[in-house]
Amino acid sequence: MRQVMTAEDLGRVVRRIANEIIERNHGTADVLLLGIPTRGKPFADRIASAMSEIEDEEVVAGSLDIGMYRDDLDSRPRTRIGPTDIPKPIDGADIVLVDDVLYTGRTIRAALDALADLGRPRTVQLAVIVDRGHRQLPIRPDFVGKNIPTSITEHVSVRITPHDDEDGVWIGNEVLG
Repeated sequence: MRQVMTAEDLGRVVRRIANEIIERNHGTADVLLLGIPTRGKPFADRIASAMSEIEDEEVVAGSLDIGMYRDDLDSRPRTRIGPTDIPKPIDGADIVLVDDVLYTGRTIRAALDALADLGRPRTVQLAVIVDRGHRQLPIRPDFVGKNIPTSITEHVSVRITPHDDEDGVWIGNEVLG
């Protein structure tokens, strides 16, 4: 595995994406960040913290579990169901879905289905740390930390505290444990 982003790179990505979200949404008043477990949630928390510092008002992040909305449940019998925590109403909000890696687009499709069952946001935007390409669905992120072209056989491993013991992004033909 080779490292393609350091902890410092991730810090810069968080600050840049926080600024871009504020700019696109003309502030933070109606913005609700929802991280997709597992690694999207700590990324969403960091973006919310950076937005709070920039705008000098509290921005909170929730989580949106998509486990039961996946279209591959028959091939992934060990899909874990995580928490859904929506800290403010979805109806009329500008939702920013946050995830670590965008690959086929199927996770985001599942997130959109889950979101539709919970309410009707004004807009839905997508922020990811890494866009690795190879889309199977017509989904494109609004905010990207880094575009990393990969082969189908390569893995992108995002490690982020508190879930992992370090921050960074690696790419290679094996999966980091």
